[in-house]
Amino acid sequence: MEFRTFQKRWGAEFIYNDVVRFRVWAEGQNALTLRLADCDIPMAATEDGWFEVDVPGVAHGAEYHYVLQDGMTVPDPASRAQLNDVNGPSLVIDPTRYPHASRDWKGRVWEETVIYELHIGTFTPEGTFRAAIDKLPYLAELGITQVEVMPVSQFGGTRGWGYDGVLLYAPHSAYGTPEDFHAFIDAAHGLGLSVVLDIVLNHFGPEGNYLPLLSPAFFDSNRMTPWGNGIAYDIDAVRAYITDAPLYWLTEYRLDGLRFDAIDQIQDPSEKHILQEIAERIRAALPERHIHLTTEDSRNVIFLHPRDERGETPLFTAEWNDDFHNAAHAFATGETHAYYQDFAYEPEKKFARALTEGFVYQGEISLQTGTSRGVECAGQPPQFFVDFIQNHDQTGNRAQGERLITLAGADKTRVLLATLLLSPHIPLLFMGEEYGETNPFLFFTDFHGDLARAVREGRAKEFTGHAGHDETVPDPNDVNTFTRSRLNWDRLTAEEGSVWLTLTRNLLALRRRVIVPLLRPGGSVKGTVLHTALGVVAVSWQFPSGTLSLALNIGKKTVALPTLAGETLFAWPEVDEVLPPNSIVVRFADGDVTL
Repeated sequence: MEFRTFQKRWGAEFIYNDVVRFRVWAEGQNALTLRLADCDIPMAATEDGWFEVDVPGVAHGAEYHYVLQDGMTVPDPASRAQLNDVNGPSLVIDPTRYPHASRDWKGRVWEETVIYELHIGTFTPEGTFRAAIDKLPYLAELGITQVEVMPVSQFGGTRGWGYDGVLLYAPHSAYGTPEDFHAFIDAAHGLGLSVVLDIVLNHFGPEGNYLPLLSPAFFDSNRMTPWGNGIAYDIDAVRAYITDAPLYWLTEYRLDGLRFDAIDQIQDPSEKHILQEIAERIRAALPERHIHLTTEDSRNVIFLHPRDERGETPLFTAEWNDDFHNAAHAFATGETHAYYQDFAYEPEKKFARALTEGFVYQGEISLQTGTSRGVECAGQPPQFFVDFIQNHDQTGNRAQGERLITLAGADKTRVLLATLLLSPHIPLLFMGEEYGETNPFLFFTDFHGDLARAVREGRAKEFTGHAGHDETVPDPNDVNTFTRSRLNWDRLTAEEGSVWLTLTRNLLALRRRVIVPLLRPGGSVKGTVLHTALGVVAVSWQFPSGTLSLALNIGKKTVALPTLAGETLFAWPEVDEVLPPNSIVVRFADGDVTL
């Protein structure tokens, strides 16, 4: 059998030839049985709550369960695949069966990254890994360099966002088999596209989580997250389960990186924080590949993102910058509800700060919470920040799931899209944004009974005080909520969609030609706010090789064009000495970049 570079400490693992070791931590059980096909095999208790058994003659695809001492059957928490849903049999998977065609692929450097976030279930009408493969050439031709897949770990039901996963190592069966996900990644690599996966290590979903029965100590009874019980990261067996999962996805599936969801909810009292341990293990195991690790953290902190003397990232690469989105959103829409109240006063200045410095809140008091948030970030290079004007959260966490084009109008959104793609921060597009998609992206689930009712009622109650709360909130469990969230690919070939797509393609080509070379030397960059007025922002970034500057107007009045040095790289529409409503100008000066 081909040697593998990584082996999980939980689950079913081929240890040699056809011998599989089944291993699970079940400190809450006095006895445990492996049900393999129709055969019950007692498991041996080893130490500290572990149970294991070595079984010869096991074939790839064999079905198995664990049987609790009361006779209840449960799936393997470290299952590599499920036969059907999250409650059914787990499958033994031989991970060496899929030979990657692009085995020499090392990934792409971070500075050239343009992220495209997609949800497998709504990206295509079929909602599968295999169907998504057919769209990859389109993304590569567009100028995308990195595909970011929303979580695929097995969750309850057939449809959902994926943030309620319960089997952290198993691709969601409704999307396809492990082989299908391998094929998707391999096809992307063959086109020069990196693939990263959104991974959730802060909680488990409400359906199909049998860890409390196997090991109650897996969870911290003294701490709750917004989505359920906190995890006891300082317990050795728990730490093994959590720290193995990121490395598993990166090695077994040859992914190019991970996005770590809501790390502010990963509270670990250990001497070494579990996220630091995860990053160190990944860097040590895969030094020859371009592995990019991004974080989502509402605290606006940078302690997990140090840089060495060469500008390399020994731990995490970059952070999602919600402040950029929130400032842009308040600037464009005028909305002041919920967290937008922190960005409602002088939104032009806040958007300018997001562009030039990254975080808007760097220790200031949040109006929403009444507490300070953030740290100074001036020493971070611009590529530390992953910016977006929409993503899954910022659309789907609205009652009606509206995209920015619906809320702010096409003209303003077009200006903000150009700003996003021509700033030196790392841009992220949410699927369909490149052609002006207008279909909503709603919150959808596939729960039943009391759980479905609780989600439906909780979702409706959530929007008191939010925009759109006076309207009926779509039932997350209604299949129409899911189908309404699918992309409308017919818009791609319609006149308006074609105009949007051409704009996006041209902006990405310009970014590749001018912006990316500015980022390659690394190091910090001086951002300067040149001018702000009602609806108007002008900023610049000073690089060793020159100065990039940008001025935009999404106000109602034509204004004088602020002084921007250099040659015009991009203007929408064509402007002279004034900025009409919904316009943008980008220039570059004193550089050795060929324009």
